Amino acid sequence: MRKHAIRLLAAGLALGGSAALAAGAPAADAVRQAARQHFQPIPTAETVIKERNISADSLELGRWLFFEPRLSRSHIISCNSCHSVGTGGADNIQTSIGHGWQHGPRNSPTVLNALFNEAQFWDGRAADLKEQAKGPVQASVEMNNTPAQVEETLKSLPEYVALFQKAYPDDPDPVNFENMAHAIEAFESTLVTPHSKFDQFLNGADSLDTVELKGLELFMDKGCVACHRGVNVGGQGYFPFGVVKKPGADILPPDDKGRFTVTHTASDEYVFRAGPLRNIALTAPYFHSGDVWSLEQAVAIMGTSQLGQELDDAEVKAITRFLHTLTGEQPQVVYPTLPPSTAATPRPQK
Repeated sequence: MRKHAIRLLAAGLALGGSAALAAGAPAADAVRQAARQHFQPIPTAETVIKERNISADSLELGRWLFFEPRLSRSHIISCNSCHSVGTGGADNIQTSIGHGWQHGPRNSPTVLNALFNEAQFWDGRAADLKEQAKGPVQASVEMNNTPAQVEETLKSLPEYVALFQKAYPDDPDPVNFENMAHAIEAFESTLVTPHSKFDQFLNGADSLDTVELKGLELFMDKGCVACHRGVNVGGQGYFPFGVVKKPGADILPPDDKGRFTVTHTASDEYVFRAGPLRNIALTAPYFHSGDVWSLEQAVAIMGTSQLGQELDDAEVKAITRFLHTLTGEQPQVVYPTLPPSTAATPRPQK
């Protein structure tokens, strides 16, 4: 009897909470109209391929190269190691592990929808995906390789030579570092996640429930949209981390000065590119330090640090529920069967 009474009380509380939400529920059409001023849906991969005139041959080559561990000096690390297409386009650890088991300085950003970012990396040091593809290959803390050795490796594999020749038929020496980066860019450009609940809502469907709709309204009204807008719900513009109040040193390490390392301008200290929020529910841990594992905690921290507002529990939960609607259809990528090394292939190095 007592258990039955407890269940009835819990049901009553739940209904009361739902009624309270319903009483303050925003009108979907009004919220949709406001949202369309700030956001755009993710296009399909087919649309991207057509708009960017990506050839089938460069796309196929890029797919092989994205999963190719021999681009690294150790023959262990591929692009997919830190940007796993099976786990939200990131590696889901605090900071990525690179050559010689070194830990990188920052959390790995997702590769999914990275095409729509203004620039790549947390500090925006790469203008586009092609430039970004070159960086990790050469970084000593990541793949620790050189353009010359990458070219030697690829030229030692007849299957790659044939793929490069097909993808770049007008290049007299197609197996080169530039074309490698271009092919990876072509493949990564297709790693998009359309048809999320939020995109369906933008396109006119009643795909958001009451709490998600309230979360979207709060996201806009509280000012989150000032930094997180556009196709990727972020990824555009640079902003200080701690506009109102700087978070603790664990979340904002004092020795990582963000965009300052690129521009060497004092006003860029602790400035970072606004993080894109598409598929954010899949890419914990959060922030460039990778020190926050809870999305609700991340929302609360942003409220305090960026907006100067202590969001209450209901607001945090509603915004978090909205962020979950940004998870789109994940790319379905077939892992390629890569060619075996030959006697001419440089051997892995520690």
